[in-house]
Amino acid sequence: MKFDAKERFSCKNLSGNIFQLPITLLIATVVLFPLMRIIDKPQLFGSIEEETRECNIFSGHWASYHLKEPYYNNETCPHIIDPYNCIKNGRPDREFIKLRWKPYGCELPLFNATEFLRLVQGKSMAFVGDSMGRNQMDSLICLLNSVGRLEDITERYTSKDDIHFRWWFSSNYNFTLTILWAPFLVKATGADLRGSAFDSSLSLYLDEPNDAWVSKVEDFDYVIFSTGQWFYRPLTFYENDHIVGGQQGVSKVQDINLYGYKKAFQTSFRTIMNLKRFKGLTFLVTQSAKHFEHGEYNEGGNCNRTRPFTKEERQGYNNGELLEAMHHAQVDEFREAEKEARKKGLHFGLIDISEATSLRPDAHPDKYGLIYNKNVKVVDCVHWCLPGAIDTWNEFLFYKMKQAINKTSTSI
Repeated sequence: MKFDAKERFSCKNLSGNIFQLPITLLIATVVLFPLMRIIDKPQLFGSIEEETRECNIFSGHWASYHLKEPYYNNETCPHIIDPYNCIKNGRPDREFIKLRWKPYGCELPLFNATEFLRLVQGKSMAFVGDSMGRNQMDSLICLLNSVGRLEDITERYTSKDDIHFRWWFSSNYNFTLTILWAPFLVKATGADLRGSAFDSSLSLYLDEPNDAWVSKVEDFDYVIFSTGQWFYRPLTFYENDHIVGGQQGVSKVQDINLYGYKKAFQTSFRTIMNLKRFKGLTFLVTQSAKHFEHGEYNEGGNCNRTRPFTKEERQGYNNGELLEAMHHAQVDEFREAEKEARKKGLHFGLIDISEATSLRPDAHPDKYGLIYNKNVKVVDCVHWCLPGAIDTWNEFLFYKMKQAINKTSTSI
């Protein structure tokens, strides 16, 4: 419905009773005008919020938040790994950790570690995907550290030197947390599946899920998918062991073959829905923004801004079209999978970070990270500093977990 404020509040409509004017203006101020402000807010990615009566927490802006220190720092959380430990690595400014996401029309609740751990007591959670999942899991570990005291138990499952598979456990809450390395979600072969060279060519078997996660998540209570950055590489796509397409590497939207990206999500969503014992909650974390300016990582690019984009600056964001195309592709697949999951009594939830991350070129490690390509240190405008903007992803997760649990309990 489109509101025409000029016509609705014309003198003609108010004729006959001059005393209606204050009441009418009050209605406009309290009800209609705020609603119109929300409707008029631009949304680059069109994130979905199923219940229209609820606030869309994924549409908003970043605002200064000086009433509270960050949830943690590099001294109170000893678990921040060096590539994301920007302050320890010498970053001098602090404004990037003093901003908080403000949805239009409502408030995003603060992260509450005690309440979160009560929700997951006796349960297990797996992040499945690439290093964005690892980045978010590290944020969650720090958010929980003051209460849950998670212990690294990786060596019970794999080599402790293998940074791509990590397992954590809180004995106080009997809570298990893991990252399962599956950068494409589906089966992949090639010489560089650990990411030491960013331009290596790989083969993807789009109809075969990666067993690294399929063999482990059937009894998990929460599974969180996130992937995207690896799909910029040179890739060859297979189905039924036959080549069905590929790409030579991606620097702009015209370069990406979204067929492979969409099929990877189709296969993954279908697989988890068909696991016989799986009864948990599944979440998709959407594509995260990268912010190289003046060239890519191997072309002298950087992301050395110290404040978020303005709306006008975001219009000129170099990777905006590519991010939006990938976002739409994965959200389309999520919508279809969510319908099928609902029929099976399963819950699929969306953690839509694309809008929020697109505005934060200041929140990456830049030169204050420790990321290497072929053993050469590179500027990191892909991952996110801890603490920082990535903690918002877990505020989203916490909010959506509570929402899903409430719906599940009221439907029984």
